[in-house]
Amino acid sequence: MVSEMGHPPLVVVVLAAGASSRSGGVKQLLLLEPVLERVRGSSVPDAIVVLGAHEVPSSAPTVQCPDWELGPGASLRCGLRALAPETDAAVVVLGDGPDLSPAAIDRVLEVWQESGAEVVAATYGGNRGHPVLLTRSVWEQIPDEGARSLPALLVPCDDLGHPGDVDFAEDVPERL
Repeated sequence: MVSEMGHPPLVVVVLAAGASSRSGGVKQLLLLEPVLERVRGSSVPDAIVVLGAHEVPSSAPTVQCPDWELGPGASLRCGLRALAPETDAAVVVLGDGPDLSPAAIDRVLEVWQESGAEVVAATYGGNRGHPVLLTRSVWEQIPDEGARSLPALLVPCDDLGHPGDVDFAEDVPERL
């Protein structure tokens, strides 16, 4: 998607800044590229990766977040600040969700385009998850804990499968 002025109105922000302390290694080394492949399967053309605790090679542009230890919201704010002023909204996904469905990104985007809501979030089993779309109007409201506290229009994505959440080495899918 490109606006009439040739600028991307929408970018995917992949959060991959954490220390991976529970996984016994740098899980981003294993998970980041599979997540980026899933993102590239969606209709959103651009992505940026937020790094913090670890230098991790990436096939997408990266931004370093010196404040990553403050929490996921601090990492998210770093990523949002790196976006072009013409960017209307960001779709946030986690760098440790290797089963993310590209169709979930597209569904959240479609609901946003139809509703104009400031925050649109996927749900799985009734629980709020990722992807989450955030319009520029809420970017400054994100607390250190992350965007979960912002009211959202919820979009059921159960039929697309949960994106995954790899915290421990045993959570890594066998295919990776």
